[in-house]
Amino acid sequence: MEPTNAPAKPQFSAAAQDEIKRIITHYPEDRKKSALLPVLHIAQAEFGGWVSPEVQTLVAETLDLKPIEVYEVATFYTMFNLKPVGKHVLEICRTGPCMLRGSDELTAHLERLTGARVGGETSPDGLFTLKEVECLAACGFAPIVQVREKYYEQLDTPENVDAMLTELRNMVHRPILPWEALAQH
Repeated sequence: MEPTNAPAKPQFSAAAQDEIKRIITHYPEDRKKSALLPVLHIAQAEFGGWVSPEVQTLVAETLDLKPIEVYEVATFYTMFNLKPVGKHVLEICRTGPCMLRGSDELTAHLERLTGARVGGETSPDGLFTLKEVECLAACGFAPIVQVREKYYEQLDTPENVDAMLTELRNMVHRPILPWEALAQH
């Protein structure tokens, strides 16, 4: 028998498995599909910021679903990335209040500074992926960018944008995932 070079099948970490089990308990036993969105979020965080077809299959197996059921959801919602992304995904609000406060200029500035283009393109250094998103519900602080769970507000000056990018570039480690923090206690 010859050795195979096939990549290992993805597996959730023990902490993620515990969190998935906890989430599933919030739903009736015959309604595991109800946990699909939070489990996809866990999967995306666990596997480099995107949900590959293999990861989608893992989610399906975890929830006793058909892979197509996961694929339909993952492809519908823009919050799930279907291809590899940079270390930081910058989600730029593009709705009215942010546009009035300069989100178009912000987007152009970010494209110049990072070398990435909006539409899910990643910068040559692998640090930044730029995406436009619908309302982030922080209109009073426009224009705004969301990176993971953090909002960067009032990005209407080059100095504020530069400060955000410097902070992100200086991150040595990725933030601890919520279920990892629970596992440490």
